[in-house]
Amino acid sequence: MKETRLGDFEETLLLLVGILDKEAYAFKIAEEFESQTNRAVSIGAVHSTLNRLTEKGFLESEMGESTAERGGRRKRIYTITASGQTTLQEARDFKIALWNQFPAFAGSKLNFNV
Repeated sequence: MKETRLGDFEETLLLLVGILDKEAYAFKIAEEFESQTNRAVSIGAVHSTLNRLTEKGFLESEMGESTAERGGRRKRIYTITASGQTTLQEARDFKIALWNQFPAFAGSKLNFNV
């Protein structure tokens, strides 16, 4: 059986793939991660995590067109699968349910909707 849980870094990269859409290739994902989190990330960590998410069935990839800016090399473009979307939704719902139980937020105007 394939692993269906997401680690924090996996969840973040999966979300970034969705945000970047047709521009979701490893280097761009790493750039966006650094931009969104103000934290450095190695391209190796991004590649290995993208591979792991693909093995789990949460991502698919295909080779894009070659570009002059990359010296004619092609980019591997990632997309979220239906299973990946379901897993992200479950992770979101779980976290929102926990936040809603946190006494500092429970019953307040900050209550999140699922």
